[in-house]
Amino acid sequence: MKFNKELVFNYAFDYGDGRVKRFTIRLDGQTLNYLPDREVRVTEWARLDNHQCPNCPLRKEQHPFCPIAQNIVQVLDSFENDYSYEEITVTVETPIRSYVAKTSLQRGLSAMMGIYMVSSGCPIMARLKPMVRYHLPFATIEETVYRAASTYLLGQYFKMKKGLQPDWELKELIRIYQNVQQVNAAMADRLRSSQAKDANINALIVLDVFAKELPQNIERSLENLSYLFEDQF
Repeated sequence: MKFNKELVFNYAFDYGDGRVKRFTIRLDGQTLNYLPDREVRVTEWARLDNHQCPNCPLRKEQHPFCPIAQNIVQVLDSFENDYSYEEITVTVETPIRSYVAKTSLQRGLSAMMGIYMVSSGCPIMARLKPMVRYHLPFATIEETVYRAASTYLLGQYFKMKKGLQPDWELKELIRIYQNVQQVNAAMADRLRSSQAKDANINALIVLDVFAKELPQNIERSLENLSYLFEDQF
């Protein structure tokens, strides 16, 4: 089965005082690439060599701008005067269901920023695209570990079906999240250089917590989930 239709996520940030900030994120249904609905604003802050990630494989001669930074400029503009501790209600509409959470701005913004980061064309973050297809906002660390490991192992199954050597021990998954961690840290430095308020920066820090948790504790975290499968052995 191929998904040729656009994949659309709608985010609404309700401050409870009459202010509601809305975002519609469109992805190509097949490639899961972000589809901008407006012309991307060029800014010096988004240049590739401005706090470029240490593991970035791109060269500024071919890619003068960081693909993630280019696409989150409009998000930064919308939250530039906000602080991470503000309590808001976030509603997320996906193609098949809706989610509502009363939470901090940084947590709601983190959920949305994750989509932009994975779908914008960054070769490092693109490894997480399968998880974006079934986006789960406000996931706990346990849920994230479960989804990351399950998604990765499904990918290894398809790899085996193609006659390639699968990685059933999740060694490459650990490396993937170590690389993601470097991207999150560099993006936070880039945000600090823009003198943004802490809502934008702390949203990335929330993402970084998940990226750090998985490679450092994957064996222990997965062992904590083993009780779910006791009846299958």
